[in-house]
Formats: sequence, structure tokens, C-alpha cells
Amino acid sequence: MCGIAALFAYHSEAPGVAHGELQAINDHMVRRGPDGEGFWYGPDDRVGLAHRRLAIIDLSATGHQPMSLATQNQRYHITYNGEIYNFHALRDGMEQQGYRFVTQSDTEVLLRLYERDGADMVNRLRGMFALVIWDAQDQALFLARDPFGIKPLYYADDGRTLRAASQVKALLAGGAVERSPEPAGHVGYFLTGSVPEPYTLYKAIKALPAGHWMRIGANGDRKITRYFDPKPALAAPMGDAPPADLRQVLLDSMQAHFIADVPVGLFLSAGLDSTSLAGLAAECQGRGVQSITLGFDAFKGLAMDEVPLAEEVARLYQTDHATRRIGQNDFDAAFDDILDVMDQPSIDGVNTYFVARAAKQQGLKVALSGLGGDELFGGYDTFAQVPALVGKLSPIPAIDSLGRAFRLLSAPWLSAFTSPKAAGLFEYGSHWGGAYLLRRGLYMPWELDRVLDGDMARAGMAELQPVRRLDQLVDGVDEPRRKVGLLETTQYMANQLLRDADWAGMAHSLEIRVPLVDRLVFEQLAPGVHRAGGPSKQKMAATPKTALPASIINRPKTGFAIPVDRWLEERSGTRERGFRGWAQTVYQAANGGTAAS
Repeated sequence: MCGIAALFAYHSEAPGVAHGELQAINDHMVRRGPDGEGFWYGPDDRVGLAHRRLAIIDLSATGHQPMSLATQNQRYHITYNGEIYNFHALRDGMEQQGYRFVTQSDTEVLLRLYERDGADMVNRLRGMFALVIWDAQDQALFLARDPFGIKPLYYADDGRTLRAASQVKALLAGGAVERSPEPAGHVGYFLTGSVPEPYTLYKAIKALPAGHWMRIGANGDRKITRYFDPKPALAAPMGDAPPADLRQVLLDSMQAHFIADVPVGLFLSAGLDSTSLAGLAAECQGRGVQSITLGFDAFKGLAMDEVPLAEEVARLYQTDHATRRIGQNDFDAAFDDILDVMDQPSIDGVNTYFVARAAKQQGLKVALSGLGGDELFGGYDTFAQVPALVGKLSPIPAIDSLGRAFRLLSAPWLSAFTSPKAAGLFEYGSHWGGAYLLRRGLYMPWELDRVLDGDMARAGMAELQPVRRLDQLVDGVDEPRRKVGLLETTQYMANQLLRDADWAGMAHSLEIRVPLVDRLVFEQLAPGVHRAGGPSKQKMAATPKTALPASIINRPKTGFAIPVDRWLEERSGTRERGFRGWAQTVYQAANGGTAAS
């Protein structure tokens, strides 16, 4: 896992690449890669690549980046962040075709694969990645991001120079990117608690969306292509073909995600996802896999404390286990750092920050997470609540118009004694995008002028059109639970969970791998999800040979709780209202204000 950056002065009137700017961008990402840094510049200074290294595969100097293809003309040059889990198989196949390799790294495999296949290379990769490749012969820059967006990649284009990096704040640190606000990014944050792709808080900076690649030439011509879309698999009719062997699919993914030249640990909670992975990890690796559980002083002795059950699982699978408890003092001490390393504002990720810190303290560079299981197998209550709401309200004639009138009349007083969302129940609950926003939303659209300037709120809503956009996303998917799965995968998981895992892990130079967020796993299991006899959370929990304890199997799903609201109350001396209070604190810090103290 690393940090990457690139500058491409493609316009004939653009000044050459400023070495100081690229250095400043790279310096900002030092925690992403403390094991080394590297730079490469084209002979005419029209292009520059930078890299911060966290050495995971091929720890020797031969794995250093940026890397140039070891050929006579050195046509291709790369800076890359991520891991390619099938690189051994790809390398073996290319060697049989006559290709020669001089390193043991997956980076060189990427270069050779691009040499052979061009942009089509992305469809052969199993892993998480954000990469930039310079083609010196064609004078073109190629950027790509993994199918689900595990690894981030942002770019800014002023019409003369393209800038790209792993972090928004890194691009800003270079000093050449304009900082005008992007209303859609600000509105999106307050609607959902995270900034929706491709927006950021800045009009000049965009995210390369998950599952996309972009190629830009010397004259500024560009092509952006989506190479992976989870929708077709979920929109396809449910056939009668037997489902994939769930155990073998998950074992295969676990084995792939343990590929590394450093120890790989495991985040362990009391949920079905991480405990199932612990059981499978014991089969793949034997006993002694390092596992880490995060607990909170505020929950000790209560039902929501996951530590006792997680420790029971650790004993069962004989992991090398560590438990770390976090309290008010830990939060206070880390408060400024959390807001500093959070690349884009988010209402979540604090738990990941602390468990990643614990893993780092145990000497780990890599840890596996059960993230993605709920999206794949339908573990959230949204899979029941959203279809039920739409099913009840959508048949009512003119429900949208009646609902809007009800909301306008009731919102001012209804929010005084219940959730503000209640006022929009009839207006939004009759269709999929609105019902999903009701369930996942932080603030509702009619509340935005409480937290944003009115003009910004209106401009952001006009650009984002959140309900319409979500409705269009699931159009063509017939099965209700699959609709929700598509929304959770492309919205909550992509914009919130995966992004939080990246910034919170990288804050401690820890690579977080997600075996359940894997293209091959998805393609094999998607045809069977949400149909009778198909894969499910309970079936996933039955895949380890050594069965999970009944205390885990029968435990009601509670979600992973974290007492941020209590911690903020103690810090400020006033009552903050849960995630909304935290959201405003984070937003204030992201916009250069002074965080609550």
C-alpha cells in the first residue's frame, strides 16, 4: 500500500512540471508509505511521477517505484498503489509467452501486462489498485482504479496540466489547485455523511470513479471508460443453475488475500463476517494468525461490548490475539490527528482509525477486514426496511404530491418530538431512491439550509439530484433486495466504508485488505444472492470446518457501535446530537475552521 502522484503538462503552453510541487504532494502522503519515496521525470519535464512506499511484496530495492519497464526504449513508467493478488499467475502465463521479468514485484507485472494488453489489462487483475502509467511513445497518461473503489485516485485538470494523487489533501498541498467549493460535494456530505463520487469538496478535484480508467494524450484529448459495473449481474434474471460453492469461493479469496512478504493479521469483532474469516484464516494459515479486537471502556460489561465474544472466537481458532480498549482520554489525545488525516470529511471511520492503530502497535503492516459482507449477503436492516416501505407506499395514487404537502406542513413541528425524517416519509418513501435516502440519510434535503448557505444548498441539490440519481441506479434491477444491494455497494460501501478504511488504515501505515470485496467473489456469488438456496450470511458463517460458537451464530445483528457522541459531550461540555454533532465538527475542520474543543 502506498501513495502515488502524477503531473502531466499536456498543453503546449503549460509550464513544465514543477519538481517542488510534486515533492510537496508526495511529502503530504508520507504516512501512506514510510518505507521510501521515489520520483521519475520525463526528459522534457512534461510529466512527473511520484511514489511513497509501504513495502508489502518484494521488500527489496527492486520493488522501488516509480518503476520503468526494463526494455531498451523504456517506453512505460508506473506509479501504483495497491496489491494484485493474482500477479504470480499472470507472470507465469506471460513468461510462457516469452516475457522476461527482473523483479519479484507485482508492479513489474502491471507494466508488462500494459505493454501487452493496453487498457484491457484491468480486466485481468484481481486485487485493489490505483495506478498511473506513462506511455513515452504515445505521450499519454493512463489512470485506472479497481472495480469497487478500494483504493482512491483523485485528479485535477486546469485545462493545461493534469494532476493526480491518492489524496485530495495531497493535491491541495502542492499549492497549484484552485480551492473553489463544489456545492454537490458539500450537499452530498450532509445528506449521507460522506462525499459522493465523483465529487469532492472542491470544484477542481474529482475522484476517478470505481471501476473506471482514463487515458489523456499530449493534446488534452481524453477517454474515460467504465470497465466494471456490478449492476448487470444483479439485474440478470435469476436462473436455476446451482449456486457457486460458497466455501470454496471464500477460501480461495482468503488464500489470495494472504499473499504478502510480511505477516498478515485480522480485525476480529463479534460479527459473522470477521469471525467467519477468522475460521477460514485458521484453515489457510494454521494457528497463530494475529488478530486484533477493539473495545470501548464505555461499553465494558454491556451487551454491546464485543470483546468477550471476539476473544472466545480467538481461543477457538487459536489466533495470536490482542485486545485494545479505547476510552475518553484516547479519543481526546487522537482528536486533532483524526481530523487531520481524514482526507475527505466522514461521519465514520473513528473505529477503524483505532483498530488500525492497535494493529500497527502489534507490528503489523497488513490486516484483513470483514467489510463488504453485509452488502454482498444482505446483512443490513435496509434490505428489509426499504423494500417494505416502497411496497406499502408506491401503490398509493399521487403519494408524492400528497407527501410533499404533508412535509411542508408538518416538518416545522414534527421534528420537535421525533426524527426530522418522519416529515418526508410519504414524499420520499414511495420510490427506491427516496426510501434509501430516508434510511441512510444524515440530513434531509429540506434541512440543508440549517448547515449550509442557501445558495450552496440549492446549487448542490440541482447538480446532485440525489433521489433521481439513486432511482436511475437501480432501474432495471427487478428483485427488491438486489436493488438495495446495488445501492449499498455503490453508495454506502464505496463512498463511506472503503474510503474510511483507506484513510484510517493509512494514518498508521497499515494496509487493510477486504476479502469479501473482490471481483471474482462477486462474479461467482452475485447470480445466486437473494434467491432461494443462494449464499447468505448464515451460510457464510457455516463455511469454516471448525464451526463458529452458537453465541456468535445466534447473536442478533447490532452493528458496530462507537461512543463518539459521549466523547464529544465530554470534550465540549454540551450535548451533541450523535452523528449530526460529529458531522458538523468534522465539516468545520475540513473547511479550515477550529474543531470543537
